[in-house]
Amino acid sequence: MNRPHSETLSILARSGGEALKAFGETLLPHLGDVDVQKSQTGLVMLPMRDTAQGTSFHLGEVLVSEAQIKQGEILGYGMRKGRDLEAAMAMALIDLALQAGIATSDCTSFVDTQHRQQDAADRATLCKVEATRVNMETF
Repeated sequence: MNRPHSETLSILARSGGEALKAFGETLLPHLGDVDVQKSQTGLVMLPMRDTAQGTSFHLGEVLVSEAQIKQGEILGYGMRKGRDLEAAMAMALIDLALQAGIATSDCTSFVDTQHRQQDAADRATLCKVEATRVNMETF
């Protein structure tokens, strides 16, 4: 499936760290020499929107791991919640491979599988939430 770059990064950012690292490891022989541009942890502000008044505010800070990997003129990027720099690097490797057209079918298959798993988990969560919903009109 051909999806926007931002959607692919969102799927990879929500993927399990171990799955990312295992798949990223398989890409290394195909990618050859890469240059690590950035590998760091840091805090980013978490923006929220007040639905009643429509104003934006910052709820707090989130610890993230960020990686940038370059091959030639192509830059792969990864940012994930938490302190797992290896998972952020693996995410950047997958992004780099997709942009460079390297192991595209394997990468696309991995992203598609992750997307299906995330959709299933989201549906399960929504079903649990729906089971606790109270209809205030019945009171």
